[in-house]
Amino acid sequence: PMRTPKSLKIAETQARFIAVDWESLGYNITRCHTFNVTICYSYQRAATNQSSRLSLANQSGRASGCLEMDPKAPRHVVGDLPPNTNVSLKMILTNPEGRKESDETIIQTQEDVPGPVPGEFVRATPSEDKITLQWKEPLEPNGVITQYEISYSGVQSFDPSVVLLRPPLLVSLPWNSSVHSFTQLQPGTTYQFQIRASTSKGFGLPSTLNVTTNISAPTLEEYEGSEASLNETASTITVLLKPAQAKGAPVSAYQIVVRELSPHRARREAGVAGECFREPVSFQNAASTGLPFYFAAELPPRNLQEPMAFTVGDNKTYQGFWNAPLAPRKNYNIYFQAVSRVEKESKTQCLKLAFKGATEEPEVVPDPAKQTDQVVKIAGISSAVLVFIVLVLLAFLLLKKRRSYYSYSYYLKLAKKRKDAIGTTRQEMTHMVNSMDRSYAEQNTLHAEEPLSVGFMDTHTFSNRLPNEPLVPTAVLDENHTAAAAENSRLLDIPRYHCEGTESPYQTGQLHPAIRVADLLQHINLMKTSDSYGFKEEYESFFEGQSASWDAAKKEQNRTKNRYGNIIAYDHSRVILQPMEDDPSSDYINANYIDVSGDAASSSIGERIWLYRDGYQRPSHYIATQGPVHETVYDFWRMIWQEQSACIVMVTNLVEVGRATSAPAQRLQSVIMSQILQQGDQVKCYKYWPDDAEVYGDFKVTFVEVEPLAEYVVRTFTLERRGFNEVREVKQFHFTGWPDHGVPYHATGLLSFIRRVKISNPPTAGPIVVHCSAGAGRTGCYIVIDIMLDMAEREGVVDIYNCVKALRSRRINMVQTEEQYIFIHDAILEACLCGETAIPVCEFKAAYYDMIRIDSQSNSSHLKDEFQTLNSVTPQPQPEDCSIALLPRNHEKNRFMDNLPPDRCLPFLITIDGESSNYINAALMDSYRQPAAFIVTQHPLPNTVKDFWRLVYDYGCTSIVMLNEIDLAQVKLNITSTFHKISIFTDTNFSCTIHVS
Repeated sequence: PMRTPKSLKIAETQARFIAVDWESLGYNITRCHTFNVTICYSYQRAATNQSSRLSLANQSGRASGCLEMDPKAPRHVVGDLPPNTNVSLKMILTNPEGRKESDETIIQTQEDVPGPVPGEFVRATPSEDKITLQWKEPLEPNGVITQYEISYSGVQSFDPSVVLLRPPLLVSLPWNSSVHSFTQLQPGTTYQFQIRASTSKGFGLPSTLNVTTNISAPTLEEYEGSEASLNETASTITVLLKPAQAKGAPVSAYQIVVRELSPHRARREAGVAGECFREPVSFQNAASTGLPFYFAAELPPRNLQEPMAFTVGDNKTYQGFWNAPLAPRKNYNIYFQAVSRVEKESKTQCLKLAFKGATEEPEVVPDPAKQTDQVVKIAGISSAVLVFIVLVLLAFLLLKKRRSYYSYSYYLKLAKKRKDAIGTTRQEMTHMVNSMDRSYAEQNTLHAEEPLSVGFMDTHTFSNRLPNEPLVPTAVLDENHTAAAAENSRLLDIPRYHCEGTESPYQTGQLHPAIRVADLLQHINLMKTSDSYGFKEEYESFFEGQSASWDAAKKEQNRTKNRYGNIIAYDHSRVILQPMEDDPSSDYINANYIDVSGDAASSSIGERIWLYRDGYQRPSHYIATQGPVHETVYDFWRMIWQEQSACIVMVTNLVEVGRATSAPAQRLQSVIMSQILQQGDQVKCYKYWPDDAEVYGDFKVTFVEVEPLAEYVVRTFTLERRGFNEVREVKQFHFTGWPDHGVPYHATGLLSFIRRVKISNPPTAGPIVVHCSAGAGRTGCYIVIDIMLDMAEREGVVDIYNCVKALRSRRINMVQTEEQYIFIHDAILEACLCGETAIPVCEFKAAYYDMIRIDSQSNSSHLKDEFQTLNSVTPQPQPEDCSIALLPRNHEKNRFMDNLPPDRCLPFLITIDGESSNYINAALMDSYRQPAAFIVTQHPLPNTVKDFWRLVYDYGCTSIVMLNEIDLAQVKLNITSTFHKISIFTDTNFSCTIHVS
């Protein structure tokens, strides 16, 4: 062509096409009768978060193309264009001699009605009377969104009394809206929502969503005064039942629940309304499991359409629940519940109807004819009692004199470096071990030997005790326990702050006073063997459930921030975050300050710093919180920054399978069987830390290093905040050896873990943040043990009961099970008996020579005494612990029947070999850094050689250490094929490389 065509002329512009025209093309321009006209176009979509997801011609969102045009056609159209988009057009004139291009012409297509909001972009959050909708802009806005319109109406309800909305209600919202709450809705009702967007061209197609509000619990009518209690006998109480008002769903059932109260809690609980009872428990199941409540009756709604009287304890059965007679000498609370059930949802409303107190035995009028005999009997009994009291007092005086010669030495190993105290230490150690041996061997005679070595109730409580009530054993406080603590302090090799005149941070009551460290072993043995009052009864005396308000946690906007609906933060002790400017409700996190210090004060800055290193005297030394959920990760790091915390203690795994995993074998096999157990896994905590670096809101968390050990992992991070010129170091201590259900088999690893955290936390740092999954059970155990170890070291006493009680006043149900409560005692006892046995490498030589030196007075060494302690505190395996090894089919696989592996440590064989079992006499052992790093086994028997090599193969062993001599002439190796290489080392300096076939 002679020249470049002139710019295109735009004839018409619409939303999805452009009509073009051009100048007349004569021969003077084309220079040829044969020529072609091509229109080329290209465009880039407007940048929006949603539209960028569209797949265009390529990943960048740009599309282009060329269209051959008929020069003689009356209309030339470029179609299939997106609305509201800048399109670049140019004309190309081509003949056999070459081509010429026109200048680019840029034109914007018109807007169009928007596309629908995709259903996956609409999320509904229902409550009982409100539904909150969240949405995003349509994938195809086709212009500038000017507004949204939402219509809604009720379509059906579980409650037939609900009047449905007809016609639909309309709500118009501005263009920048993405969330809206619809209030004053009816419970248990399904609403249909239609949402659509609009541009200047009008509204697009709507998206439809049906959402059902949650049902509400039925409303029970309140009672005035004692209106509910109609009549009472020794074994029954008649109460007035009133029908409930349904809200969102019909009443499904009425339930009468009986809760037995412990004698010393009856007066306190008489006027306190209890929580609702969700799971039905029959009288028989409650009796067998030890639960304090049971369902006495369940009534269908048709039986309670008008107020009626009902007798609790009438010995009848209602809907499968036995209404058992009440025990005359016990105290009960009677509860009335109304339940509504719809599909998978259930709501319960409960009310405490009445309190039934214990009934005194009727007075017996003596027979005058028998009075003489009674007087004689009373005189004889009185004489015997007096003689018994005299003997008991003498025994007590002798015992007190004898026990003054020794007491437990706290952290005994550290005494080795005090040469002037070595003799005293060994003497105390010998007495302590002898005492332990007597305790384990004569547990059944504890009551007879030392009836007064445990405490007694105060005079008022004792004099009013019913004849059949158990006597609560508690330890007698030694008036000189401060001196005893000072004596223990001299045994320690670390500096100690002496706190003469400093009171315990919380008051110990007469019913549960503090226990001397010297009496702890005897107290624990007594509580484990007592038939009247033991750990079970003591744990059940704790108040269960909510004991303070938690209004903030119950707010609708905070519900998703709680992992469990029943473990949430009390208002009075919750951690209040600094709210964000755009969200006034962002001050909530499911976390509580744990403070048992009272008014801890000191006279100088130096003393205050030392005091504050101890959890039991430092105000708010801990924060107990749940394992973060996805929605609260940012809030968690906000709390760490705000509270200036330097240590995070994590006492859960991210995912657990609901079985004990603390033993080496179970930890290793949980990895091997992970694919099989995947369906039963439970997410216990969201992974809130990065593997490299990650930004959470305005916080940047950077991974620095990790130190994996057998039972815990230490991770180090740096924490930065946008706008702050500060970089903080945060350490996470992750204890991996605690199962979700149950407790660790040994406390040794946890005690080492606690000591590591203690020495790593800077004195000026903020609270230690402790969490498990719910932030109650294992979290409570950790905090109680840490506090009590400080208290034992500082005062020579422990007060576990009142410490747990204090924790429960700060956060609900801290220390959740009786098993955990007993474990706390065992852990503190182990710490007091064994102490810190780690020795710095640079001091090992000197420490070793001190430990093997024979004391002239006791003719024993510290090493021997320590080994004797180890043997005494290590429980011997019971038959039930080695049940697999004791199976008849496995007897011939054991070289010695008194040396069997416990079930929890067994490495089960995986490779199948005919009819042989998966058992081998072996046990998995931890190393310092790696769980299940060793397999300890007997020398193979002739019939277990195959099993031995199966074990080597299944667990990928590359080294075998043999510590017994062997006759090499009798060794025969059959080598047929090789697929694994093993190195063998023996104590006879024999080494060889063999191939296992």
